[in-house]
Amino acid sequence: MKRFQQLFSQNRAWAEKITRNDPDFFSRLVGQQNPDYLWIGCSDSRVPANQILGLDPGEVFVHRNIANVVAPGDLNCASVVQFAIDHLKVEHVLVGGHYGCGGVKAALDETPLGLADQWLVHVDAVKKQHLECLRVLPDEQAKHDRLCELNVIAQVQNLCKTDTVQAAWARGQFVVVHGCIYDLKNGLLKDLEVNISTAAEVESSCKAAIRKLDYGEAA
Repeated sequence: MKRFQQLFSQNRAWAEKITRNDPDFFSRLVGQQNPDYLWIGCSDSRVPANQILGLDPGEVFVHRNIANVVAPGDLNCASVVQFAIDHLKVEHVLVGGHYGCGGVKAALDETPLGLADQWLVHVDAVKKQHLECLRVLPDEQAKHDRLCELNVIAQVQNLCKTDTVQAAWARGQFVVVHGCIYDLKNGLLKDLEVNISTAAEVESSCKAAIRKLDYGEAA
């Protein structure tokens, strides 16, 4: 209980610090959220979207789950995406993976995690799709890093195929879907160079991004 109560003390200290530095911060925040970005990221506690992007609360709408998966039939993710695009009118949707992802590692090594195994079948499907290119990599770390990257690209592709994104593009709404990956070792975000703004770009952009990972050059 002591540790739990400490959170309230820390919250008060944080609110007081924010108010000292910016007296109008909370009055602006309470008015309306008006983010330009939707971040779909991993639930990993080391990957906080706002801090990584250098944005304040209210500037990024966030959905997180284990291994940053966009799964067909996931009503939670689908609802967030629809609310962000149809109601908040976000212009940029980022699928943000990270190196060192425990969910991706579990799928790679086939390590049982319990209930999460049913979720990680989506990452396992990515692994199986790219098994040959993973096999030729020199060590387990390289395979883990590559599967983290491939998983981001796969989830970008899944996101682009959702009804919400397809409908937004069909009516001419400006929405760009991006894939990026965060490096826990240095705090830097890497653009995986899959940035899609029309339905016609989906397949070619994802394939080009994968080829660049495989060969280290633009395809």
